[in-house]
Amino acid sequence: MGWIEATLLGLVQGLTEFLPVSSSGHLVIVESFLGPRAQGILFEVAVHVGTLFAILLFFRARVAALVSGVLRGTPEAWRYVGKLAVATLPAVPVGLFLEHRVEALFDIPWVVGVALLGTSAILLTTRRSVQTAHAPEPTWSQALWIGLAQVVAIIPGISRSGTTVSAALALGVAPLAATEFSFLLGVVAIAGAAVLKVPAMTSASPDLVWACALGAAVSLVSGVGAIWLFVRLLRSKRFHWFAAYTASVGVAFLLWTQLH
Repeated sequence: MGWIEATLLGLVQGLTEFLPVSSSGHLVIVESFLGPRAQGILFEVAVHVGTLFAILLFFRARVAALVSGVLRGTPEAWRYVGKLAVATLPAVPVGLFLEHRVEALFDIPWVVGVALLGTSAILLTTRRSVQTAHAPEPTWSQALWIGLAQVVAIIPGISRSGTTVSAALALGVAPLAATEFSFLLGVVAIAGAAVLKVPAMTSASPDLVWACALGAAVSLVSGVGAIWLFVRLLRSKRFHWFAAYTASVGVAFLLWTQLH
């Protein structure tokens, strides 16, 4: 993989990870035009790590407050972290036992097209739910449901941010609170995936390691910008507008896969 491909894929990851359009789906689409996915899942994890640091940078005040609260034994901080842990649980068995099956989905382009249409349908539900969502944070049971929504988003083409935020809004969690919970939940999910892939780094070629580092750096910078835009759009209650985009991309990609 050359520096142009690594930069492009890192940019796609950073811009699409936080906007509700599916970063994994867009990576598969871009890679379909660039050629075979020679970098494999390792590069996917690397650019996701870049977006992990984007989350930590953007929400640094909230993260610092949670860490400080946990260290001081503050009940509110422990409760919130506990809910993040509960929301993470559904994805654990998938990551441990279905890793190869999930990875295989990235090599089936039409799955992405269909999944993007699914993302479009999910986003349309927020047109009404965002109007009546006011809870400051999810309850314990709601955290579990949000975690189940995250499992669905493992499919390439299903937006993780779009699905988890849509689920939180449907459960009555206020827009900005839903965004914060979704993104901080993403820290746990991304970090977990990265840890599972640490052994693979030891056998990676120097060129692949360099490409991973470049892609991660680009995804970090573009990711911060994407989070800022995400928050602005959510405040304007126009989250569902992305449904038209994901539906258009999904249909176009399905047509392209049939012609090639």
